[in-house]
Amino acid sequence: MFKVVDGPIDELALDDDVRTDADGAVIVFRGVARRQSRGREVVHLEYEAYPEMAEKVMAQIGDEMKSRWPVSRVAIVHRTGVLQIGQASVVIAVSAPHRGEAFAAAQYAIDRLKQIVPIWKKEVWSDGSQWIGWENEAHAH
Repeated sequence: MFKVVDGPIDELALDDDVRTDADGAVIVFRGVARRQSRGREVVHLEYEAYPEMAEKVMAQIGDEMKSRWPVSRVAIVHRTGVLQIGQASVVIAVSAPHRGEAFAAAQYAIDRLKQIVPIWKKEVWSDGSQWIGWENEAHAH
């Protein structure tokens, strides 16, 4: 499953979606909105995406993972809209026969997602905001 959603992500459903009887490991990574970032207090995050392209690229990442590690199943779900502190922005679930491959594949997935998936994050502070990834541009407000 590779999806962009507007509401909360059901982590337990993703765990169930990837688990097989052949697997000894299921890794569920959850990226959450944190209070402090870049030395500032974050009020909330805002995510935007190009959903159709993002889902295709997430599926590509799943294929890359399967070509590198013996993983059974992969699910990647990313949320858009306004996220409060503590809410999950992304959940990645990976099942594999062994934990080492599952951990390595999950880390690869989040790193790769941040590199190539068309999803954009804005950090909002009490005194302004900034699209993250555009720090060297004149986009801070």
